[in-house]
Amino acid sequence: MDFAFDARTEELRTRLLAFMDEYVYPAEKTAEEQRALLDSPWDTPAVVEELKAEARRQGLWNLFLPDAEYGAGLTNLQYAPLAEITGRCPQLAPTALNCAAPDTGNMEVLAQFGTDEQKKQWLEPLLAGEIRSAFAMTEPEVASSDATNITTHIERDGDEYVVTGRKWYISGAMNPDCKIFIVMGKTDPDGEDPRRQQSMVLVPRDTPGVTVKRAMQVFGYEDHWHGGHAEVVFDQARVPVANLVGEEGGGFAIAQARLGPGRIHHCMRLIGMAERAIELMCRRAVSRTAFGKPLAQQGVVQNWIADARVTVEQLRLLVLKTAWLMDTVGNRGAHTEIQAIKIATPRAVVDILDRAIQLHGAGGVSQDFPLAELYASARTLMLADGPDEVHQRSLARRELRKYL
Repeated sequence: MDFAFDARTEELRTRLLAFMDEYVYPAEKTAEEQRALLDSPWDTPAVVEELKAEARRQGLWNLFLPDAEYGAGLTNLQYAPLAEITGRCPQLAPTALNCAAPDTGNMEVLAQFGTDEQKKQWLEPLLAGEIRSAFAMTEPEVASSDATNITTHIERDGDEYVVTGRKWYISGAMNPDCKIFIVMGKTDPDGEDPRRQQSMVLVPRDTPGVTVKRAMQVFGYEDHWHGGHAEVVFDQARVPVANLVGEEGGGFAIAQARLGPGRIHHCMRLIGMAERAIELMCRRAVSRTAFGKPLAQQGVVQNWIADARVTVEQLRLLVLKTAWLMDTVGNRGAHTEIQAIKIATPRAVVDILDRAIQLHGAGGVSQDFPLAELYASARTLMLADGPDEVHQRSLARRELRKYL
């Protein structure tokens, strides 16, 4: 593995860093001010649309898609340092570049498994940033970390599927621009193979029987930037059979194909969050005095900063190795490393953010700094895309298998 960025990556990094400095960071305050004046907290501030237009004009658009037909055609290794940069401002930057979850995963699903008609109707407007989407998988009544527990029914009735179930923490569903759900449910609940019982169907938001009931809070936040995390009820919602994604019984495999890249994208951005936290720690440390000397001269603060730097450098190398393996041997070949970064990265970044909050005192938990919101986001990722314990269990089994 070559540790140096190739020419294309370096060129895109330079352009993206300039875009962040010139447009994204100055827009943070503007976006907050505009959001406070909106009729609905779920509406998109005007400055976000301005950022999207500028990013598209500069060619910083759909960088996450490795398929050159739809996106920038970057490898995972090329995209990793770019995603890290956007992680420094996760509220605005990923959306500005049309690289925000859950749309990224949904676009990948449609690009890989969608029919020509599904691509025309839903993938093309998503690629253009004209609409948003949501992925409806998690359910409140069962332990959704085990996808075989899902109880939502997708029953065929002639030329239609009838969808019945309740989902929650469906990211992006509160956004009025969210027009389509990819819903995972059981088409064959009594099938012998528990991993062939599930399927995925496309359910437009305006389908009769679809009700977005409420926004679920995350540590007291409603996450307006990413369209919230909604509870959604599907009460005999009918869609054409043509809305099936892939094949019946293929839902579990599609979910795994979707979540692999999603997990590494999250980890890339988490490293950017950690870098932002270190920067804020250093600025705070040199600007504040306590007990007769600057915080920067306090031994405990120096330890926090040093440990954070060492940790970030370790995590970045592991993430880059994982991206390289995904490019060279595929997602299955990188299975262990994907799980390793999903376990290690959120856990370590939560710790770095916790130290940064501590260094900022009351300001650290306030709205005047991004740290509290970043903490909530990073801590949530210890649950999202599979809780840490599920990945630990799977990784340990792979290790033990070598000795059996």
